[in-house]
Amino acid sequence: MDLGKVLHISAQGLKAQGTRLRVIAENVANADSLPQSPEEQPYRRKLVSFANSLNRALGFETVRVRGIEPDRSDFGLRFEPGHPGADADGYVRTPNVKSIIEMADMREAQRSYEANLKVIEASRSMVQRAIAILR
Repeated sequence: MDLGKVLHISAQGLKAQGTRLRVIAENVANADSLPQSPEEQPYRRKLVSFANSLNRALGFETVRVRGIEPDRSDFGLRFEPGHPGADADGYVRTPNVKSIIEMADMREAQRSYEANLKVIEASRSMVQRAIAILR
């Protein structure tokens, strides 16, 4: 496999994992947000899905973000009768974001991002060594 293909594949991986990290950061930032009226929905966690994408011009597959979709799991409930978002029974719906899951997902995305970055760094190092040999 030529170096251009390797760099392209790794760059697509960086882009996909960067998107995933941004979505996870949004989830974490909104984990404690509550609705301001009983009719409002709380923040709904978002999930990133990936797909293989065939680059016909270059002749190989890369990863791409298929979409960012809402997590359809149930909202939590917290008894807080004085809150403006509380229902008639005094419960406020809370976002379906679980911080521990977001942290685990963030660590996984970070490791994938770093792995793709290391491939690019190793490729650059090989090119620099080849140029040094040719001098």
